[in-house]
Amino acid sequence: MEALMWISHSERPLKALELCQALGVERGDTDHNTRDIPAIETVLRCSLGLVTVEASSSAVRLVHITLQEHLSNDSTLFHSPHSMMAEVCLTFLNSQWVRDLSTTALDSLPVADPFVGYASCFWGTHARKLSERVISLALKLLDGYDKHVSSKLFLIYERDWWSWLPLSKERDSNALEGFTGLHGAAYLGIVEITRALLEMREWDLNATDARGNTAFAWAVRKGHEDVVKMLLARGDLDPDTTDANGRTPFSWAVACEHGNILEMLLKRTDVDPNRRDECGHTLLFKAIWQRKERVVKMLVERGDVNPNTSDIYGRTPLFRAAWTGHDGAVKVLLKRVDVNPNVANNYGQTPLCEAASEGYEGVVKLLLERNDVNPNTVNEHGQTALYIAAFKGQKGIVKTLLKRVDVNPNTANKYGQTPLFRATCQGHGDVVKMLLQRDDVNPNTVGEHGQTPLLVAARKGREGIVKTLLEQAGVSPNIEDKYSQTPLFEAACEGHVGVVKILLERTDVNPNTVDRHGQTPLRIASVPNGPGRLGQMKAWPSLQKYSRT
Repeated sequence: MEALMWISHSERPLKALELCQALGVERGDTDHNTRDIPAIETVLRCSLGLVTVEASSSAVRLVHITLQEHLSNDSTLFHSPHSMMAEVCLTFLNSQWVRDLSTTALDSLPVADPFVGYASCFWGTHARKLSERVISLALKLLDGYDKHVSSKLFLIYERDWWSWLPLSKERDSNALEGFTGLHGAAYLGIVEITRALLEMREWDLNATDARGNTAFAWAVRKGHEDVVKMLLARGDLDPDTTDANGRTPFSWAVACEHGNILEMLLKRTDVDPNRRDECGHTLLFKAIWQRKERVVKMLVERGDVNPNTSDIYGRTPLFRAAWTGHDGAVKVLLKRVDVNPNVANNYGQTPLCEAASEGYEGVVKLLLERNDVNPNTVNEHGQTALYIAAFKGQKGIVKTLLKRVDVNPNTANKYGQTPLFRATCQGHGDVVKMLLQRDDVNPNTVGEHGQTPLLVAARKGREGIVKTLLEQAGVSPNIEDKYSQTPLFEAACEGHVGVVKILLERTDVNPNTVDRHGQTPLRIASVPNGPGRLGQMKAWPSLQKYSRT
């Protein structure tokens, strides 16, 4: 019956030797006698065919899943099985035989003595079904736990421990030091054991393990609210200590989204909600990064949380929310009147520019609802939000921005390129049409090299955009760039026959303009070895048939 209890209620499948070692422990004994360990053959014989051992893994299993369900659900078969299993684990770990085990060969220890590993990792899980005996045995183990082999084995199998070790930190025994009984009790979150441990003797509540975690930090990280409350009631606790990675218990509560614990911490005056890590990230920034909207709301509603604190790259929480398209966080932040929506990062990029760049139309609309958002702010390249949206072909955002009468559609970047110029360059025809619907858009604005949008469209062979531009009143098809080249010249040079035909249909297009080398469009189209010569030869007949050429 004990074998069936262990197999049906264990936290993971037991190996044959593990089960035998567990069955060999006499509850109440102060030492472990290996002569009491039964052979697996004896266990199988006593189990009358209900238990089998897998040849491949040596795991002990019940013969059928229905038997597992029956043994797990029938409360009359075993009396307090988890409490009994916890007693066995703790009796075994408290034995002198286990206490004398060396901590220098931890990886090989569970192979030689497999039940040591299981008991070390899972006694706390079984101990949640408490009895007075279990508490007494747990206190005995946890008193001096940092020197006990079971604490080392527990940490070896604890993923949360290793995942936050610095990359340079070797996984040796030194990395396992300092994990005391109070750390273990707080980690497990068993209130009765933690309370009894605190009453047993004086503890340094701010003592840290090798990773810089206090017992309080572990309780917060694991979400054990009652233990957190108990420790916060102590006057000698510092709830704002940092671990080896600069993380506070508060930051763990944010990362793990433990809302009730967050509320407890936010009521404390000795917890700094604006503390920054090595990258300058505040808790609010991290909550937005991790998309913890409930946490963001809790932090923003606290008056002493600074929503404008920038990280080392100049990014504010609002910038981060705009960058990732986190509409909910943007909305919550913009409710704070002290949020500055125009704070730019180190490259001059504002939240509006970033949202436009990433294509988050909802965020753009939320930002533009604020009267203090400047839609014409430029980044270090002289680009406005409209320029960026036009460049990337974000039609919805372009439309939204152009509805604002205070948006200047002609603001050029540091190379003299306007939103219309850039949209033409990229071939975004729909964006070009939207821009040209604004009466104040100048279609003849020239860039750094004197190029108009029409000239760029002609050079790139964008026939649709060329037609759209030529339909605009005031568009001059003969404006030359700094090299004296017209749109017709560029189209002929690149061999874009369709564009050449469209331009020559205009009576105001001069086919005989010459560039700085004295070449006409016809001359450049006839050059046999020039760039794009195959296309140019196709353009030649179109040029020749015009009597004015």
